[in-house]
Amino acid sequence: MEIHESAEDYLETILVLTEKIGNVRSVDISNEMGFKKSSVSVAMKNLRSTGHIVVDENGYIKLTPAGKEVADMIYERHKFFSTWLISLGVNKETALEDACRIEHVISKESFSAMKEFLNSKNV
Repeated sequence: MEIHESAEDYLETILVLTEKIGNVRSVDISNEMGFKKSSVSVAMKNLRSTGHIVVDENGYIKLTPAGKEVADMIYERHKFFSTWLISLGVNKETALEDACRIEHVISKESFSAMKEFLNSKNV
């Protein structure tokens, strides 16, 4: 099942916030991403319907195994590309912005090859 870039961003944000603050609500996502609460609410409804998240009776948002798989993949790519770009001398803000774009469009095959190549070179 193909997932849209915006959904990947939401899942990544839920993962990062869960690691940072524990229990995550829509308002936390809204504050972190700078989106209106209504936009986040619609996105959470869509992610629930695709089986990527569950929301408990207290309004806490949890990643399902499928959601965590996507979030882990995107976050790994984000960390990899931002770290690599910074090591190349790209300023941090630009590196983070570029990593966010690259993480969504690169194929699994290309990402694996790049990771393997750079790890073999100890970069």
